[in-house]
Amino acid sequence: MLGHFDLIVIGSGPAGQKGAVNAAKLGKRVALIEAQEAPGGVCIHTGTIPSKSIREAVMHLTGYRERSVYGESYAVKHDITMNDLIFRCNHIIRREVDVIRGQMRRNNVDVVQGRASFVDPHTIRVSRYGAHTDITGDCILIATGTEPARPDNVPFTPGRVIDSDELLQLESLPSSITIVGAGVIGVEYACMLQAVGVKVTLIDRRPRLLEMLDSEIVESLQYQVRRAGIRLLLGEDVDEISMNLEGVRAKLVSGKQVTSRVLLYTIGRQGATGKLCLDNAGLTADNRGRLSVNERMQTEVPHILAAGDVIGFPALASTSMEQGRLATSLAFGVERDSHPELFPYGIYTIPEISIVGRDEAALTRDNIPYEVGVARYSEISRGQIIGDQAGILKILFHAEDRSILGVHIIGEGATELIHIGQAVMTLGGTIDYFVNNVFNYPTLAECYKVAALDGINRQGAPCSEAPLPTLFQAAA
Repeated sequence: MLGHFDLIVIGSGPAGQKGAVNAAKLGKRVALIEAQEAPGGVCIHTGTIPSKSIREAVMHLTGYRERSVYGESYAVKHDITMNDLIFRCNHIIRREVDVIRGQMRRNNVDVVQGRASFVDPHTIRVSRYGAHTDITGDCILIATGTEPARPDNVPFTPGRVIDSDELLQLESLPSSITIVGAGVIGVEYACMLQAVGVKVTLIDRRPRLLEMLDSEIVESLQYQVRRAGIRLLLGEDVDEISMNLEGVRAKLVSGKQVTSRVLLYTIGRQGATGKLCLDNAGLTADNRGRLSVNERMQTEVPHILAAGDVIGFPALASTSMEQGRLATSLAFGVERDSHPELFPYGIYTIPEISIVGRDEAALTRDNIPYEVGVARYSEISRGQIIGDQAGILKILFHAEDRSILGVHIIGEGATELIHIGQAVMTLGGTIDYFVNNVFNYPTLAECYKVAALDGINRQGAPCSEAPLPTLFQAAA
């Protein structure tokens, strides 16, 4: 039975899932509307889970992690096909869909399959196969995510000029690919495809990769991707894309021409709000389909919330989950603390990158006195064991009160390792915590102690003699 709900959630991606379950646990009647046959949204079907599953397949099949020990020619399989990569991907997608369905069932969330649109600020019409059902809600959460931008001047053609969703539909790996757009998606796929032997050219109008990252980390990434064989054309704009018998040609404003079998266009994503009839609810999206929200995740219509990629940066699965939980908690009177300034970011390039807190440029701009401690995987026994001698862990800490201001990591396990720094920052710890603590040996976590000692040595100051419990006392 449908009818009236305390909360209607539109979209079953990370923000929608977690928002729906959180509200259900608060005793609310919840409906979750999903346009596709299977729940999970872009995250499960075309975004986070597929790309990271493919990356893991690439790392395993190419023997990438073992090459520094067994030689550059080492591989588990030499003739890797698209089917090899998609096999693992499809297996994980099926498992994740089952997990989501079970979670909704256990929490008594009504999952409604169909396309949602607003009739008025409290009424949602669900359309499926020509039939329509109207349901009403006290509160509505928009969590529709995003879709690849497809400008009219780009001649998208299946199998030749494609977006990131269509990459997963390729029947075979191309011999060469041009990737236009060196954002997170573009750089991640560039690294994966190069690792399996595809000749990759990466084009972006910006002068360096991933400008939101610490400059030292980006310098290391650019060096390593070039060393892997990726051709970087930075500070370049694409003027025209055309197709001929040789493949796809990208003509640049500078006059250069790049030809490859396939061109992947990854500049920008649009909020998936075009079919929601937002005007019926008194809402307007920006020119990229995104919605603006306040600190309580409310849109300009207070009972209509929005969370996840549809509200823009940082547009990560992890942050979307937290936004969904936060939105529904606050909507139903449960106050919660959230620390978006301490959300970790993970980028699954090869090597992977993760950051939390501020970088050197931001600290310098704000005139905050800081010191830097650096540990290199080549100095750590675990780095030698796993064959990663290029990794870096960098800690930024306040030069006066010694509080941790940021942690930046590039290398194997970066996205796991970052959470140690995040926890210490959240609990108000200082650089002395890492100096005084004992880390298992040999582990990558030992990088924190090495980096802390390096920073203390640079500062020329003695380590604090305070016992470890002061970390938790400071948080209290």
